[in-house]
Amino acid sequence: MTELKVQSRSFTIEPMVHSENVRSNFAQRLAQACTKAGIEDHGRGVILAKALKVTPKAVSKWLNAESMPRQNKMEELANLLKVDLFWLQYGKQHSGSNPNEPQQPTEANAEILGEIDAWDRKTPLSDDEVEVPFFADIRLSAGSGEVAEREHTGLKLRFAKSTLRRYNVPPECAVCVKATGNSMEPVLPDGSTVGIDTSSTGVVDGKMYAINHSGELRVKLLYKTPGGGLRVRSYNAEEHPEERYSQEQAKDIVVLGRVFWYSVML
Repeated sequence: MTELKVQSRSFTIEPMVHSENVRSNFAQRLAQACTKAGIEDHGRGVILAKALKVTPKAVSKWLNAESMPRQNKMEELANLLKVDLFWLQYGKQHSGSNPNEPQQPTEANAEILGEIDAWDRKTPLSDDEVEVPFFADIRLSAGSGEVAEREHTGLKLRFAKSTLRRYNVPPECAVCVKATGNSMEPVLPDGSTVGIDTSSTGVVDGKMYAINHSGELRVKLLYKTPGGGLRVRSYNAEEHPEERYSQEQAKDIVVLGRVFWYSVML
């Protein structure tokens, strides 16, 4: 079972901005791959947008070196254009690979969220920063699912306001704690830091949530089932099998908030 506890390290989380050269080089490789795949300049953006289920504006930014795709879209691009993912993303090839050969689909389990900036309590907040509290002691009342006691000792994480806006997280509703246990490995290894949006309690299938399950604080993937029940999944399904609860049983599960961010220390 995954439990939540406070952790005592502090970081600044800011969006990572790719350099102009990196974006320009990627745009050149993307254009080259499109040409070899038979996707001509005219209508290229529309074709890619439809295939990847993104907006033409997003593809236009990739092609014009204004931005780069997220990791999952980078992988879809490589598969669509039948080029080596490593070459498309970094301009290099794995030993023995050919950018023109079809590649096996890959699945990512990590994504770069930002750069780390050292700071201490005396470091003033910038205009685009907000502090999110850690809670040193979280105890749940067994019946209501309310947090019975939350002792804040002053430990905080700093997030860019723009980051929270991007994920629609109200700053006053964000809290950070630490997940322990192996039930959510490999995505959430033991000791991972977890950010929770306490304003987001409606279940969206496949999203990760912090829940109060009969007084136990857990982090799980939730799915709604017909009849008002819930399906509760762990990433480590081999050791922690899927759990199914009827509508009546699900009354013992209270959603405390959606996990919108996590960080792992290795």
